[in-house]
Amino acid sequence: MRRAPRVVRMTSVEEERPRPLLAGASRRWVRALPWAVAFVLSVALLPSTIVVLTADYGLNGGVASALAVAQAAPLLLAVVRPLHAWYVVFAADVAGALALLTVDFPERLLWPFPPMELVGYVGLCLALGLRERRRTLLLVWLATAGANVGLVFVAPHGAGARELLLTILGGVALLLGGALRERHEVQRRLAEQETISEAERGRRTLLEERARIARELHDVVAHHMSVITVQADTAEYRLTALPPDVREEFTSIAATARESLGEMRRLLGVLRNEEAHGELAPQPGLARIGQLVEATARTGVPVDFTPCDPPRGTGVPDAVGLSAYRIVQEALANVVRHAPGARTRVSLSVAAPAGDPGRDRLTVLVVNDRPPGPPAAPLEAGGTGHGLVGMRERVRLVGGTLDAGPLPGGGFRVAAHLPLTEEDFT
Repeated sequence: MRRAPRVVRMTSVEEERPRPLLAGASRRWVRALPWAVAFVLSVALLPSTIVVLTADYGLNGGVASALAVAQAAPLLLAVVRPLHAWYVVFAADVAGALALLTVDFPERLLWPFPPMELVGYVGLCLALGLRERRRTLLLVWLATAGANVGLVFVAPHGAGARELLLTILGGVALLLGGALRERHEVQRRLAEQETISEAERGRRTLLEERARIARELHDVVAHHMSVITVQADTAEYRLTALPPDVREEFTSIAATARESLGEMRRLLGVLRNEEAHGELAPQPGLARIGQLVEATARTGVPVDFTPCDPPRGTGVPDAVGLSAYRIVQEALANVVRHAPGARTRVSLSVAAPAGDPGRDRLTVLVVNDRPPGPPAAPLEAGGTGHGLVGMRERVRLVGGTLDAGPLPGGGFRVAAHLPLTEEDFT
């Protein structure tokens, strides 16, 4: 076979761009839900953070505005890149807690993280849980807990349980988001497994059907082929005074029937079991084309055969020899079926194509003329159309070319060019 061209996979911008949260949902409103929640949180938290930090905590308006933007705006980014958004929001929250140490605010107010920051951070942790793996979630929670505990040691009004709300609520959000993500992953894998199981069931059904066909073929065809073989072998004993040419004809029929029966049994063995490789019998090659031509001539078709000289080097590869034999076999069978009695020429030749003297090719040529006399009905009124398809497939597998078609004056021509160098078809 020809070497398959190496495919270089180009990664597009769309493949590098991460998918938004819930982008794989089947319903449109579910896919739009993360964007809607992020937009509502950003729009609601941005002004409320500015108002609370300035009016309640007494922070400078410019600093409060900058912190509000850094804490609320990245929530829109969290729909696509939650981890990048967390870097910005986490740093802004810690900076906001340190900024509040510079002002005097009432003890009743939450510190180090006001309520608006808690709401935004919890929503961000939920987005992280839906996207990131366990290790990343654990590192995020440890960073949150470390920063929270570290800030508690410098609390302006003393430490308490409420100062650890960000660690607790953030951990719950991370755990919930991670559980939802893993549940979805399990469902996805189950669906994939069901698809694989369905394909396996279809494959098993196909194998069972092949085995059933094999049994039917064996019951019907093998019996009749065996009867033909026995009748041909015993004809000279059952029929008296047979002429020598008739006795030879019966011997040829018996030999052909036995050979066909052996090939059919090998094929049936493959049909019965896809792992079976048939009997360990040698496949036909160029050396047996002469016998094939003689068997066809005995059916009444005049055939002229021109063998080829041995090629240079190691000879003809087995795959090429088998393909040449099958092509000649199918071409002669078509002559017998559709043009009985037509003179046929079979020739084999080895030559290198023009411009490439180092690559010899085997040319298989089968040409038949129009049948003599008035047009006669062919032995088979119709055909399956698989003969030429099989020829083309065999030629393609060894990297050759096939030219087949009717001749202007009647008759048919089949010309196959098969490479003899191994690198052309492996």
